[in-house]
Amino acid sequence: MPIATPWSASLGLRHPVVNAPMGGAAGGRLAAAVSAAGGLGMIGMGSAASAEALTAELAELGAVRPFGIGLVHWVTEAAPGLLDTALAARPDLLCVSFGDEWSWVSRARAAGISTATQVASVPAALRAVDAGVQVLVARGAEGGGHGEPRVGTLPLLAEVLDAVEVPVLAAGGIATGRALAAVLAAGAAGAWLGTVLAASTEALTRPADRDLLLAAASTDTVNTSEFDLALGYSWPSWQPERVLVDADGAALPVNAGQGVGAVRAARPAAVVLDDLCGQAAGLLGRWAR
Repeated sequence: MPIATPWSASLGLRHPVVNAPMGGAAGGRLAAAVSAAGGLGMIGMGSAASAEALTAELAELGAVRPFGIGLVHWVTEAAPGLLDTALAARPDLLCVSFGDEWSWVSRARAAGISTATQVASVPAALRAVDAGVQVLVARGAEGGGHGEPRVGTLPLLAEVLDAVEVPVLAAGGIATGRALAAVLAAGAAGAWLGTVLAASTEALTRPADRDLLLAAASTDTVNTSEFDLALGYSWPSWQPERVLVDADGAALPVNAGQGVGAVRAARPAAVVLDDLCGQAAGLLGRWAR
């Protein structure tokens, strides 16, 4: 049984799944693989992004459609030409997160590009919608990488869905078909998958880091600003990153969400999507009966 939501159908997706635009993992090759498999592939530009880096990843993407681009707001403001390069690529979805200035929204919409942003609370969701953002990503505290670890994914998703009328994607801790089914049953327009695809064969993830992801338990993560401070990145203290920890509990510079315990093999993105969506479809069909 295929799964579709009104939002995923509007983009022509076979699966209501988006790869999170993870800096250092979500390059053009992963985005192309996810889109070819029926999801929405996203190129991610992280803390050290540049227009040149985005151009290189767009070349890896090729002519695959649909696709999206994810940017960090404060990085976009500091990197000359980064937003211009993203707009010129005409993505099907442009997600700019971790800021509270919205001039990019009108520029993207004027170019016919759908807009999205990640939110961690209902007030943030309402501000984004008031600014004209068309798709929200409810990013729960379980998520890997940067964000505001305020509320778990399901409570946050439920609150945001009740507060807004735009499509809402669920993010944070979704690494199995059961988790995917849960957020879709709650009303999410789709799932924003990070860690489970960071371990895929097409991700930019370094082999040693992939091995750490595959060996980790769901309890082997922590929120920290340690690496941002060491590298001089301008992330505020309330937006730490969730990373792996070693056997002694020391933080490692490997982003991972709490769904990491379910990630046990490095598989092609297409296999991951088919597996998760097949499991979710079976569960949703069983519940419907």
